[in-house]
Amino acid sequence: METNVIIFGHKNPDTDSICSSIVRQRLANKMGVNTVKAVRLGNINKETEYVLNYLGIEAPEYIEKVEEGQPVMLVDHNEFSQSVDGIENAKILEVIDHHRIANFQTAEPLYYIARPYGCTSTILFEIFKQENVEIDRETAILMISAIVSDTLLFKSPTCTPQDIYVANELAKIANIDINKYGLELLKAGTDLSDFTPSELINIDCKEFVEGNFKFQVAQVNTACIEDVLKDKENIENAINTVISNNNLNLFVFLITDIINSNSSCIVLGNNTNVFEKAFNTNLENNTAFLEGVVSRKKQVAPVLLKNI
Repeated sequence: METNVIIFGHKNPDTDSICSSIVRQRLANKMGVNTVKAVRLGNINKETEYVLNYLGIEAPEYIEKVEEGQPVMLVDHNEFSQSVDGIENAKILEVIDHHRIANFQTAEPLYYIARPYGCTSTILFEIFKQENVEIDRETAILMISAIVSDTLLFKSPTCTPQDIYVANELAKIANIDINKYGLELLKAGTDLSDFTPSELINIDCKEFVEGNFKFQVAQVNTACIEDVLKDKENIENAINTVISNNNLNLFVFLITDIINSNSSCIVLGNNTNVFEKAFNTNLENNTAFLEGVVSRKKQVAPVLLKNI
């Protein structure tokens, strides 16, 4: 293993990105490798803050860029547009991910583990077992938290039988009630009261590039969509600023009701017709309601990409 290796998830990190980075570092440490360090590429959201406070763990160090030749390991992403500034010139040693593979290339061979599960931590659990490394209670809770977050407590269409199996195995180690802990975790993530409109659309935002077409899909979870839409005008102003600053063709802000498993979208940009075509809908006041849609990864981004 290279020295001074840093591990990180995507920009605007969610619970899986943060927890999986920490867990991957712990796996390396337990295998006798102490030259790796988990870092993060953005602010900690309230859901992830709940996990870290529950366990009494400090958030990983924040970094903005990497220098040329920096050895890195990626979790929960692979697309360069979602990664750290300077990733094109970094030395990528490993990727552990559960997303599509796009806009990704390396100069040298690497370890690449990609599985179509609902969560990166589900893959990490399998690696622990493969390497015969014991999972302690704290690490188990980190992985449970990531799985609960990414699968919306097993309600998301991204959830697989393997995610459920792994979560239950981890719950035995952690000796916790998944449903009780999971509901508290998701509830913590729905508190959006302290965020400005600009912060709100950047809590969990990913950029996608297909040829010359560039778009972003942001997502927040809530127990009441209407509460978020009360500030629609200011949210739209913040979105238009992002579109202008980043030369985007399209921006989709997904407001997901985790109670009823639906989403409302604010859609802006010069190519909103792509969204309307993809979802066979007409925007009204830049807004559309998507019944049964809760997953950006499975139900939104791939549908948009197919219609560009």
